[in-house]
Amino acid sequence: MVNPSVLFICTANLCRSPIAEVIFRSMVAIDSSLQLDWKIESAGTWAESGKPATEFALKVMHDQGLSLKTHRSRQVNDAILANFALILTMEPGQKEALQTEFPKFAGKIFMLSEMAGVTQPVNDPMGQSLNDYELVAKTIRFWLEKGKLKIYKLAANR
Repeated sequence: MVNPSVLFICTANLCRSPIAEVIFRSMVAIDSSLQLDWKIESAGTWAESGKPATEFALKVMHDQGLSLKTHRSRQVNDAILANFALILTMEPGQKEALQTEFPKFAGKIFMLSEMAGVTQPVNDPMGQSLNDYELVAKTIRFWLEKGKLKIYKLAANR
């Protein structure tokens, strides 16, 4: 059996997708019914490789007992996408861009909120206040909780 895998995508891979990655990793670790080793990572559609998460992203996750200290941004590419059963974007434009640029993976690319049955973007907090980052983290956690059963199912589907 292949281990479940999910890749979170945002624009620069500095805020939203790393936040989603660490929150979801913590959720999987807590859920004792999930016995498999998960592959949970993130990337960006327009990322400059090797950059750390933003200061506010680091702080918001630290305040929740999670760490982004080792995170380094990376640009999404064909080889990365091939390694994941499920790819979740933060915005409709990211989903559309990935499906257009990488059509062979189109069927496994969704917006995060679609896992909960709606189409709602997670706004980019880049350059905004700590409050905005806290709201984004709360929104991401909300969509992950609401959609986790569908995420579990699709992430295990290869």
